[in-house]
Amino acid sequence: MLQKIDDLVWGIPMIILILSVGIFLTIRLKGLQITKLPLAVKHIFANDKDGKDGEVSSFGALCMALSATIGTGNIVGVATALVTGGPGALFWMWVAALFGTATKYAECLLAIKYRVVAEDGHVVGGPFYYIENGMGKSWKWLAKMFAVFGAGAGLLGIGTFTQINGITGAVKNFFDPDSLNTISLFGNEYSWAVVISGVILTICAALVIIGGVKRISSVAEVIVPFMAIFYIGAVVIILITHAAEIPGALVEVVESAFGLRAAAGGALGSIMIAMQKGIARGIFSNEAGLGSAPIAAATVKTDEPVEQGLVSMTGTVIDTLIICTMTGLSILVTDTWNIGLEGVDVTTAAFQAGLPFPEAVSSFILMMCLVFFAFTTILGWDYYSERCMEYLVGDKPKVIRCFRWVYILAVFIGPYMTVSAVWTLADIFNGLMAFPNLIALFALSGVVVAETKKYFEKQKAKS
Repeated sequence: MLQKIDDLVWGIPMIILILSVGIFLTIRLKGLQITKLPLAVKHIFANDKDGKDGEVSSFGALCMALSATIGTGNIVGVATALVTGGPGALFWMWVAALFGTATKYAECLLAIKYRVVAEDGHVVGGPFYYIENGMGKSWKWLAKMFAVFGAGAGLLGIGTFTQINGITGAVKNFFDPDSLNTISLFGNEYSWAVVISGVILTICAALVIIGGVKRISSVAEVIVPFMAIFYIGAVVIILITHAAEIPGALVEVVESAFGLRAAAGGALGSIMIAMQKGIARGIFSNEAGLGSAPIAAATVKTDEPVEQGLVSMTGTVIDTLIICTMTGLSILVTDTWNIGLEGVDVTTAAFQAGLPFPEAVSSFILMMCLVFFAFTTILGWDYYSERCMEYLVGDKPKVIRCFRWVYILAVFIGPYMTVSAVWTLADIFNGLMAFPNLIALFALSGVVVAETKKYFEKQKAKS
């Protein structure tokens, strides 16, 4: 039943809806995500001034958002899209990212414009606040709907069970693939590698999560750039050593995207499969339109909504157009997408075939990337789900502290759970988050355009 609901939520209508919002905003903003990208990069590293509302820097908020979006999907999800949709899926992933960048800009601009300052001085914002304050109090039910789905997505799977299970599974597959060293827990046998890595990661997560948004942001500012550079460095080695195959791979991507290399179901069938898998994975990877990134963006020390919108939209570029593209090309140039493997095994095979190191070293590099990617996703989604809970229950610090401990408990028990149903449930909640947010983006698109026009007219007058 859960699988059928998941297929319905993440079916063609949802993909069309999210893509339509991106295209609509791109037209209304006159391709701002392309023309203003250099300015956006400049704002990432701009110094924040004292006296502005907010708790973290623009760079810190971007890293916090990337900590949740750069995850196992960049390694495993891309591989799955290529296996099921063919090389053309990568092209449609680019399309999703191109229009998704405009969506990310709009939702993070609105997060700053409609954020509120709580009684204790901390700043909160996101889709629930721009729905309530932008669309009006009569739409508060829609805001609460988003908050319920957001809290459920974080606590019931995408931020806890699935991530820690993925980490401990990767550690076990490297250190104890045959389960030779086990311990009996909860009536089942578990590898010591699972138990030890699970306990260590739970403690690490707790030490960060208990410190709140500023600690999550400061940790993300260190780990996210490090893990992204480390992973990109490994993939660059693969691409350099297989440089001769890259032009052919790019041709294959384009030809496959338009059915010129018809596979399953003929030309039209192969186009539809590549389109569905590529766009769905692109959306899933960068979360443009889902409403998660605006929750992080709302905490930034700034008084310019447009500037933060520009900074936040670079997250989609980094996540999908850079990291997912590099993963996809490394799989294509090593020709490991069509050898009968699935999921992480595809990327592992690409690293083993592409890196000029022994297979054990290549596997270890990918394992460490998976560990860091999944760990930062745990941190990012804790913050998202906390803010959703805060909107639902009000400014009650004790309730939020209790929620943090429940979240940490979920991380602790994650390695010992069967996660197939939980993953499906998390996917459903994640998809359902998008509906209220997309309605708000359509309704408030005029505000986005007006704010953008006003900002650039003011900048033009200054110069």
